[in-house]
Amino acid sequence: MSVEFIGYVSAREQTEILDPSGPAVDPEYIAATALIHERGGFDKALVAFHSSSPESILIAQHAASVTSKMGFLIAHRPGFTAPTLAARQFATLDHISRGRVAVHIITGGNDRELEADGDHLSKVERYQRTSEYLKILRREWAGGAPFDHDGEFYRLRGASSAVSPYTSNGIPLYFGGASEEAINVAAELADGYALWGEPLANAAELVGKVRAASQRHNRSLKFSISFRPIIADTEEEAWERAAVIQAQIEKRQSVILPTKNGIALDHAGAPPVADNLPTNEGSRRLQAIAAKSARHDERLWTGVAQATGGRWNSTSLVGTAEQVAQSLLEYYRLGISTFLIRGFDPLTDATRYGRDLIPRVRALVEREDRLSSVAG
Repeated sequence: MSVEFIGYVSAREQTEILDPSGPAVDPEYIAATALIHERGGFDKALVAFHSSSPESILIAQHAASVTSKMGFLIAHRPGFTAPTLAARQFATLDHISRGRVAVHIITGGNDRELEADGDHLSKVERYQRTSEYLKILRREWAGGAPFDHDGEFYRLRGASSAVSPYTSNGIPLYFGGASEEAINVAAELADGYALWGEPLANAAELVGKVRAASQRHNRSLKFSISFRPIIADTEEEAWERAAVIQAQIEKRQSVILPTKNGIALDHAGAPPVADNLPTNEGSRRLQAIAAKSARHDERLWTGVAQATGGRWNSTSLVGTAEQVAQSLLEYYRLGISTFLIRGFDPLTDATRYGRDLIPRVRALVEREDRLSSVAG
C-alpha cells in the first residue's frame, strides 16, 4: 500500500498564530508555498474552502501553473455551483494541469456559515443534495451521449460535456464527515475518506465503520487522516513549542476582535468558539476527545482543539521527526495511507516536513511493506 502526503496551499499566509499577511489573494505567496511543497516531496496540496475565502479552484489553478508534478486537492462545497458546470470546471483544470486534480467534497457542518452563501437546507437535505450532485458529476465525467436527470434538487435536459478528465482514472473524489449521513454518501460515491486526527482507537473505529459501509456497495475506499505535526530537534523542545502555540492562541482569543455583520471574528477570520460552535459530527468527536485529555497515545496532542472548539483540523503529533514518523506508521497499520499535514508556521513547517518527516515515513512504510510481503 503506497503512502501519500498532502500539504496545504492558501491564498495568503494566515494561521491560528499568525495574523493575515499581504493582500487577500497573494499570487507570490501561493506560488512560493506550492513550490516548497512540490520540492519537499508532497504528492498533493489541499486548497481549502470557506464561505468568505477566495475561490478554491482559482487558487489551485495558479498553484498548478507554477508547479509541474504535484497534485491539488480542491475543497468544494456541493450546491453553490451547478454540478454540470462544476464537472466541466474540474475537468478543464485537470487538462490544464495534466491530470493533477482531485476534489475534496465538503457538505458543511455549520449552519451559520452556510447561510452566508444562501444555503438554508437542513443537514439531512444537504447530504441528499450532495449525493445527487456527485452522481451528476460522475455521469458528466463519464462522457457519452447527452443525458437527462430528474432528481429532488436538479432537473437536467440534454446535459453533456466536451471535456472529460485528463486520464482514464478520472478525477478522485475525497469526502469528509463523520455523521451517518456523511458516511453513507462517502461509502457509495467517494474514492477516499478523510478524517481528522484522532487517537488510534478512535481512528480505527471510524475506519472500520466506513470500510463496512463501503463494502455494502462492493467498493473499497482509501483513507486519509489530518494532523498539524509539531517537530523539534528534541521531544522536550517539541512539547515546549506546543505549549507556546496554545498560549498564543488563547491570548489572541482574549483580545478585542474585529467584527463582520455584527459577529466577532477570530484571527483566522472565523467567528470565535463561543459564537460559532460547530454542529458537525467530526467537530463533536474532537471536542469529546479533547475534553478527556490534552494528550493521547504517545504523542497526539489536542491543545489547539481545546482552544478552538475542534472546528477544523487541529490535532497535532508532537516530538522529533523520528518519533512523529513512528506515530504516523501506527496509523498506516490501521489502513490509512494518506497523511494531510500542515503546520502553524506554514512555510517553515512545510520545509521541515519535506526535509525531515516525509522521507522518514516513506522509509518506514517501505520497510513495513517489505516485511509484510516476506511474512505473507
